[in-house]
Amino acid sequence: MNRTYHNNMSVTHPLVTTNPHDCVPFLEMKIFRAPPIGDVENMPSPRLLAMHIPYTLLPESVVSSGCRIVYICRNPKDVFVSMWHFMAKLTTKELSCSPLSLEEAFDLFCKGISGYGPFWDHVQEYWKASLKCPETVLFLKYEDMKSETLFHVKRLAEFLGQPFSLEEESKGVVQEIVELCSFENLSDLEVNKNGAADVSAKNDVFFRKGKVGDWKNYLTTQMTECLDQITEEKLGGLF
Repeated sequence: MNRTYHNNMSVTHPLVTTNPHDCVPFLEMKIFRAPPIGDVENMPSPRLLAMHIPYTLLPESVVSSGCRIVYICRNPKDVFVSMWHFMAKLTTKELSCSPLSLEEAFDLFCKGISGYGPFWDHVQEYWKASLKCPETVLFLKYEDMKSETLFHVKRLAEFLGQPFSLEEESKGVVQEIVELCSFENLSDLEVNKNGAADVSAKNDVFFRKGKVGDWKNYLTTQMTECLDQITEEKLGGLF
């Protein structure tokens, strides 16, 4: 894998001119969304794809293929607030209908009514898979990645079979990747401020704050206690 980033990285790297969702397309939302159906086998290798699909709904061909799966979870309180903002932007800008109130959306989220099923079941499935098959399923927490970014970038590279060499580390390649992929950098790029990944969404809807703990600005004490109770019951202190 070519990892020559120095000097020209800010000008030539695909993430500078292309939305991340175009660099790493979603299986269910782009490749298999509508005809003509994409042919994954004919895509250049190595292939890097994204998805929201629950682990139990993955085809056996995927599970048994030996492909590496990286799952990133986030504190459910921040997940809910982020999703509420995201859906509000979509319904207002793209669907021309009124968004749900915070209270309405919260009630649905707690009942497990989400686009890809109950949040807690989704997390639990991949967590169990990572314990059963650690060589093919890597479970990461968003909060850990934010607090120890360099460590987790190196951990991710090693998991994918592309560990950084001592020379790359000494030359600051890991730090350059962190800076390139940072929320601050990506959200400030022209393609992500004014571009559009497809006809259904503008690129700017995918960038809001990216902060840990922003839920404190939106959730009441009662809401917080409710989510904490469900999370403890379903995930047993994972958060």
